[in-house]
Amino acid sequence: MSNIDQAKEAVRDQVWRLLERESAVPEGSYGKIPGFYGAEATANRLAELNVWKRARTIKANPDWAQLPVRVRALKDGKLLYMAVPRMASLQPFYLLDPETLELPVEQAAEKKGAAQVARRIGVDDMRPIDMVICGSVAVNRSGARIGKGAGYSDLEVALLIEAGLVTDETVIVAPVHQLQVVEDDIPETEHDFSVDLIVTPDEMIQCPNRRRPPGLIWNDLTAEKIAQIPVLSTRFGSG
Repeated sequence: MSNIDQAKEAVRDQVWRLLERESAVPEGSYGKIPGFYGAEATANRLAELNVWKRARTIKANPDWAQLPVRVRALKDGKLLYMAVPRMASLQPFYLLDPETLELPVEQAAEKKGAAQVARRIGVDDMRPIDMVICGSVAVNRSGARIGKGAGYSDLEVALLIEAGLVTDETVIVAPVHQLQVVEDDIPETEHDFSVDLIVTPDEMIQCPNRRRPPGLIWNDLTAEKIAQIPVLSTRFGSG
């Protein structure tokens, strides 16, 4: 494990332990994107912002923590792209269109519901993304973030940047508990992206130091990771 990976893991450990100690998350949240108490209030705070009201297309992670935001997006009539867990498909996103859903939005926005009713699509069939909702374990006020370490959020955003679907107009948002906002420096590598906006149940933080990769950083991807993700395997020849 590199020094950067060790530093990131130390921040994750600190935040997971703090959240559990303060009873801000359900038991058993260590090691996961925290499904924090107050996630619905966070979604409501986000929905009050003009940047949300203007957004027509939302891309979100499938984590439980972002469920209230996904539900709110569908209720507000937005087209929702939800990542297939672990990008385990040549079409690595679910398309959830509130006008054609065959389930209540609360069910359709869950992983199980999306798998039942949503069409899987690839990047060639997607519209430009107005807002990305990313699951995070920790963020700081400059916009640096850490996920749980699997790297899927980074890969999804990089893939969408390379396809021209995440642009300078796209706003990247981290909905988190206040305890996930850390004062520490968070080390970043070439493939990491930063967030433009942090939203908690209590606060909205504009982040000044936007950082985004140019696309997929093939040198950072192991052969094993490429083999695990079908859409990467098909693109590897052009990477």
